[in-house]
Amino acid sequence: MNEAFPIGLALAYTAFVLLWLAVLARAVLRPHREPASRIAWIAVIAALPGLGMLLYLLLGETNIGRKRVARAREIMRNLPPAAPASFETDPRNQPSFSDRHVPLFRLGESVNGFRPVGGNSAELMADSNSGIDAMVADMDAATDHIHLIFYIWLEDNNGLKVAAALKRAAARGVACRAMADGLGSRAMIRSTHWKDMSAAGVHVAIALPLTNPLLRPFQGRIDLRNHRKIVVIDDRITYCGSQNCADPEFRVKPKFAPWVDILVRFEGPIARQNQHVFVGDWMTDVNEDIRQILEAPVAPGQAGFPAQVIATGPTVRNSAMPEVFTSLMHTARKRLLITTPYFVPNESMQAALCAAARRGVDTVIIFPARNDSWQVAAASRSYYRELVAAGVQVHEYVGGLLHTKTMTVDDDIALIGSANMDRRSFDLNYENNILLCDPELTFAVRGRQDQYLASSNPVTLGDIDAWSVTRRFWNNLMGMLGPVL
Repeated sequence: MNEAFPIGLALAYTAFVLLWLAVLARAVLRPHREPASRIAWIAVIAALPGLGMLLYLLLGETNIGRKRVARAREIMRNLPPAAPASFETDPRNQPSFSDRHVPLFRLGESVNGFRPVGGNSAELMADSNSGIDAMVADMDAATDHIHLIFYIWLEDNNGLKVAAALKRAAARGVACRAMADGLGSRAMIRSTHWKDMSAAGVHVAIALPLTNPLLRPFQGRIDLRNHRKIVVIDDRITYCGSQNCADPEFRVKPKFAPWVDILVRFEGPIARQNQHVFVGDWMTDVNEDIRQILEAPVAPGQAGFPAQVIATGPTVRNSAMPEVFTSLMHTARKRLLITTPYFVPNESMQAALCAAARRGVDTVIIFPARNDSWQVAAASRSYYRELVAAGVQVHEYVGGLLHTKTMTVDDDIALIGSANMDRRSFDLNYENNILLCDPELTFAVRGRQDQYLASSNPVTLGDIDAWSVTRRFWNNLMGMLGPVL
């Protein structure tokens, strides 16, 4: 017995070391990973062998499950194009923008295959509540279908307004399909309101449903989410922005309220591209073939601006969204203004921001002063010194949690949507943005950004130098762990 124990212990230790080396090797060999992310994971696994291996196996790889990846790609491969060839060759639908912007839209097309389409109009909603009211009014006027996806759908005033509008539409024969993320909308999904919508004839579905936590790691990474916010009504109206289906008071996290969001109502051919994204998501999670919706003719655009949907996620090309962000930064010639609540950039994005300021572009970025994610807030501030030293004007918004994700470039290009400037949006979440070229709407979005700026405090090198050693240590530690977070 006395001799068997050391032998057993030695065997167990040998097995542990072999497993540890195997996980380290997997982290080194994993494709489609930035060096910073690879180094961060190797450091965690090496410093905390047992816990590090467990964390890597649970969270270290963007794996949504082989079956789901195969299903999603098969569905997208067999979907009709967002617009038939006859539509794209119609002169009324041809986009018009300068040669300088051609590479931007070409990059966007490489993500989903969506070409920029002209003939769109848009209205920037005044605030979250008026945006929901406009959405409900459009739902009440719908005659054929209503499709929506929300990451967060709460049982509050605005959330129940939308639920009631869906039930009214279903009662008059409008086909209503509503999808909510399994984690972000879990309270609504478990509520009687979800059951009531289903009983009223609304087709409800859960995106990435929560399953047995013990089995979930074997099916794919446990924290991949559908972060999209999409509303499509009658294939001609669509909404896009940072707005979830919730009140700005955001009662699940009231101490950070109000949530300050942006929402744009689009009308025109761009709705079909959001429709295409919705159909792909719906058919991936629901056993219902609705591809015939995409076979309907697309109404030609009227006089309007060109726009393009850019939808990313774990089943789309790796690094697509940061490529779009970085390309927009490099395009700027006069002014670049960005708002984002969560900022953990990759190296190329950080370099592009600094380079924009150094070449004389008026470069401004606005973050919330108080963030609901303390880890991301600390990681974000670890980048401040380099940004400010390069000439980037860093500001912190004090009127609530600035949840708006926007970028305006010079006088005519804007990007709005659900994607943050962090690793989660780059690699883990399903996101949707709209890239557009229109001086009028860009001016309106810029005006909203200027309102945020007026309620923000500038961050100077003196402010950063005044941070305590403990605070700087914590910020830099979180910044180092950014690729892991």
